[in-house]
Amino acid sequence: MHDRRVLFLCTGNYYRSRLAEELFNQRAHQLGLHWHASSCALAIERGSENIGPISEFAIRALSDDEIPIRPFRFPVACTVHDLELADIVIAMKEAEHRPLMKAKFNQWAERVTYWNVHDLDAADFAEINKLIDVLVNDLIQVIQKQQ
Repeated sequence: MHDRRVLFLCTGNYYRSRLAEELFNQRAHQLGLHWHASSCALAIERGSENIGPISEFAIRALSDDEIPIRPFRFPVACTVHDLELADIVIAMKEAEHRPLMKAKFNQWAERVTYWNVHDLDAADFAEINKLIDVLVNDLIQVIQKQQ
């Protein structure tokens, strides 16, 4: 049996989607689920001020949850192929990401589940981390019920 796939999307693939990806993969592995998450950027060009491969806030959240920090890759831009490979596609904030989906991947815009996770310009990192944690746990519970 091959793993099913979740794709998390955000603007720069630097903080929110990366944290969701890592949390999901750690928890799915612990529970023995045949699911794997990846993540991509919808507007990678907007992340020109991002330093390094992943946000320090994502690293801090993972450390706080005692999730092993593995070597991180740099952000990647979303492609149609990424969307085609995913069983579930989740964009981190509807107001921010639905317009990007419509502009770049219009045929996919209505097939995406949209969360409402603010970025650091509108929320404090502790709030963001907690909300992503809760939403990832909810997603895993839905997946477990479907199996």
